[in-house]
Amino acid sequence: MASLAEPAFPGDDGSVDPGLAAALTTYAADGDLGPVLVALDRARLLVPVVAVRGETAAEGDKEADMATVMLTGADGRQGLLAFSALASLQRWRPDARPVPVWARDAARAALAEGATALLLDLAGPVRAVVETEDLQHLAAGDALVVVGGSWGWTRQP
Repeated sequence: MASLAEPAFPGDDGSVDPGLAAALTTYAADGDLGPVLVALDRARLLVPVVAVRGETAAEGDKEADMATVMLTGADGRQGLLAFSALASLQRWRPDARPVPVWARDAARAALAEGATALLLDLAGPVRAVVETEDLQHLAAGDALVVVGGSWGWTRQP
């Protein structure tokens, strides 16, 4: 008899990861993204999936497709939306379907879609943006460490 794979996040109630919550609080106070990037190495995020209008079927029924959400900045760069908790996602858009993923997988998806950023908690309470090199390192599974009083990325084996 075939069995289903174990869910990646058993018992997930949609709450923010405590380590990520603490890092976001620190980031709000001092603007240092480093602790957020460290916490994202072990954090589950919720990527919103929303219905978008599809083509009209032959019988006149409208079809809907599901899609992740990208935000385009004034400079034309795109970012994939992700949320640390269900409450934050629902503040942004209550009808969005939360898809739980590891932060590194959200970063990989953003890069695969041509985005240059991961936009975390757009609806707050604390917004953070992971972009360019940090996004690439997060996607690669690299670790952020303190080196000589500043942050540096290191490759994981």
